[in-house]
Amino acid sequence: MKIALLGYGKMGNEIESIALQRNHSIVLKVDESNADTFSLEALQNADIAIEFSTPHAVIKNITKCFEAQVPIIVGTTGWYDHFSEIEKKCADKNGTLFYASNFSLGVNLFMKVNSYLAEIMNKYESYDVEMEEIHHIHKLDKPSGTAITLANQIIEKLDRKTKWSISEKENTALFIKDKREGEVPGTHIIKYTSEVDDIEIMHKAHNRKGFALGAVIAAEFLKGKKGIFTMNDLL
Repeated sequence: MKIALLGYGKMGNEIESIALQRNHSIVLKVDESNADTFSLEALQNADIAIEFSTPHAVIKNITKCFEAQVPIIVGTTGWYDHFSEIEKKCADKNGTLFYASNFSLGVNLFMKVNSYLAEIMNKYESYDVEMEEIHHIHKLDKPSGTAITLANQIIEKLDRKTKWSISEKENTALFIKDKREGEVPGTHIIKYTSEVDDIEIMHKAHNRKGFALGAVIAAEFLKGKKGIFTMNDLL
C-alpha cells in the first residue's frame, strides 16, 4: 500500500518504520512544517492515510480524505464531540474511516477485562472506583481518549456511576486523575477500593510500537471497505 502520514511526530516515525517492514511505502508526510501546502492532489497519490496529528487539525484532515476518496485511519483523540458531523460527511462522500482511542492490542484486551470487571463489581456497592491515566507532556487532550473509553465502559456496567469527571470527586461520578509526565507512552490504572481491600488493574505501555503496529494492521484491514470501523471490527 502507498500510505500518507498525516502527522509526522514520534508516532508518525514509528508507523513509518513498521509500514516499511511490512512492505508498504510512504508517499506523503504532513506535519506543521508543510501543512499549508497539503493538497488534495498530493493526498490522491496514496491508497490510504494514517492520521496522528492534533485535535485542532484532525477534522480538517478527515474531511480532506473523504473529498479525495482516500480511506483514513485516525489515532488522534479529542474530536469525538464532532463524531455525528464526521459520520454524516463519511456517508455523504461514501468515505472510509477507521478510528480508535487506542490501537494497541494489549489496551483493547485490557478494555475487555475492564468491562467484565465492572459488570462483576456492579453488585458490590461497598467498592468505589477511580481511574488514573499518565501520558507524556506533549499530549494535548485531558483525559486521554483511552481513559474516556474505559470510563464509559465502567459507567455502562456500574449502576452507581452515571458520568466521569476530572475536576471533582462525587458519589455518582467516576473520578479520573490525569497526569502528564516526561515521555510516558501511556499508563491507565483502574482501582476499586473498599474499607477492607483494593482491587486494581493496570495497562502500561513500554513504547509506541504497539500503537503503531495496530494502526498499520488497521490500514491493511480497510482495503476495499467503505463506512466507519473500530477496533471491535478488526478484532
